[in-house]
Amino acid sequence: MKKLLALVCFVSLMVSCKPKSDTTDKTALREEVAADTKEEVVPFRWEAANVYFLLTDRFNNGNPENDINYERTNETGPLRGFMGGDIQGITQKIEEGYFTDLGINAIWFTPVVEQVHGDTDEGTGNTYAYHGYWTKDWTALDPNFGTRKDLEIMVRKAHEKGIRILMDVVLNHTGPVTEKDPAWPAEWVITEPKCTFENYETTTACTLVENLPDIRTAADTPVDLPDTLLAKWKEEGRLSMELDELQLFFDRTGYPRAPRFYIIKWLTDYVNDLGIDGFRVDTVKHADEKAWAELYKEASYAFENWKKKHQDRVLDDTPFYMVGEVYNYGISGGREFDFGDKKVDYFAHGFNSLINFELKTDAQKSYEQIFRKYNSLLHSKLKGASVMNYLTSHDDGSPFDKERKKPFYSANVLLLTPGTSQVYYGDETARDLTIEGTVGDATLRSFMNWNELDSLKTREVLTHWQKLGKFRNRHPAVGAGRHKRLAKKPYVFSRTYTDGDYKDKVVVGLDLPKGKKSLWVKGFFGDGTQLYDTYSETTVEVKKGKVTLDNPFSVALLELAK
Repeated sequence: MKKLLALVCFVSLMVSCKPKSDTTDKTALREEVAADTKEEVVPFRWEAANVYFLLTDRFNNGNPENDINYERTNETGPLRGFMGGDIQGITQKIEEGYFTDLGINAIWFTPVVEQVHGDTDEGTGNTYAYHGYWTKDWTALDPNFGTRKDLEIMVRKAHEKGIRILMDVVLNHTGPVTEKDPAWPAEWVITEPKCTFENYETTTACTLVENLPDIRTAADTPVDLPDTLLAKWKEEGRLSMELDELQLFFDRTGYPRAPRFYIIKWLTDYVNDLGIDGFRVDTVKHADEKAWAELYKEASYAFENWKKKHQDRVLDDTPFYMVGEVYNYGISGGREFDFGDKKVDYFAHGFNSLINFELKTDAQKSYEQIFRKYNSLLHSKLKGASVMNYLTSHDDGSPFDKERKKPFYSANVLLLTPGTSQVYYGDETARDLTIEGTVGDATLRSFMNWNELDSLKTREVLTHWQKLGKFRNRHPAVGAGRHKRLAKKPYVFSRTYTDGDYKDKVVVGLDLPKGKKSLWVKGFFGDGTQLYDTYSETTVEVKKGKVTLDNPFSVALLELAK
């Protein structure tokens, strides 16, 4: 403290005595003061991250002028057309601090590449590609979502706040064929048979659903670019550039000009040019697994290349990250997904993590049953890998608490379970998931309920998610640490995380009684230790193995007092 006061006084003298034009010394001194006073840097770990997943079109409309493009004006089924959300809308919320206040340190947004222009009815009501999973051109952004410059700005603004960007990518299929969107050439795609999911072959060597052509990801035979794509590039004035870049890519890598390698090049361009931190990969089990290892290799190369070119904007030495959607994968399966006749370890094919479809069921169990199970699996079967947990998502018709009756409990389970947490937009505001008149997963995809934030009930829910999220963000021990129960009633547990010289330890109490309560911390924090409960913003001291709190809250989030 004396050193700090001396530095501050010295800075003051320098400011008053030096002429205004001489700023070099002042800048250096300010940096020295900042370095002397800043808190310990919390290391970022993907396995402990708090990820916010949003549908780009349904989150926030930052630019109403881009709401209609390609004459997408036909009437659609309820919640099956574009609603105006865009990249600028995400950036606005980044700058406003919405994600920071939630303790979010990574944002996953649905694909923003150019979508099919037309609409189609696949039995769920007339639909446009508002969700982003129906690609027309991997090399361009869809104007409904924004421009490449918009995306560049969003990534930069996120990084300035210490938030990573996960780009949602689709490698295994194109968009459907519509009146405006012709089919890709037969050497590029499979249009039959339709997948029956009986074994490995009937899951990978097939088209996922009718009229959703599947890319021939297993083929190594060189193919020509589609004439329609070449004509499009020529009309847009970028034909020579695209062809030259492809030549450089294939010369460098030595890959054959097979369909998957074109797409891998196009997808990793966003990493190379913009510094995207990771990919969330769609429909993983519907492509040959070697394609994912190749995607990860090229994305990692692109990420390191971007870092070399933008050393002043690099957050840290965290490598490129890839999380996959292997539909119905559960953490209990460990490293392998069982197709019935074949097991595949996707963690050995480029994936750092897989989305875990199991927590929504596990959430019916007690806290300790959940936490003990995940702690055990992540430090045994899955050691060196991780999972991304969720309770609600965009295409899971059976989420936990669909009627939003347990928003506080949902936050406790999701944000305190070991592993990466995935907050689905509106989880933190109890956004309605039961929209009348919708068909299928559309009910899960209403526009973000910003208009409800003024209500007391919604604010209480949001505040709870914010408190837990910020605590999780500050403490990698919550998601990546070792779990241990300290007391059964009231329920108290600890988490400890160690990485080299860095050590993080916290204690959490749940289902606590209102008013005065004692939390058992003996054996974890010694007597005389000063702790800070971030939930009630109270400093307490450990006495006789306990800390005593007196507040109306059922949650305590204890960390070492600063």
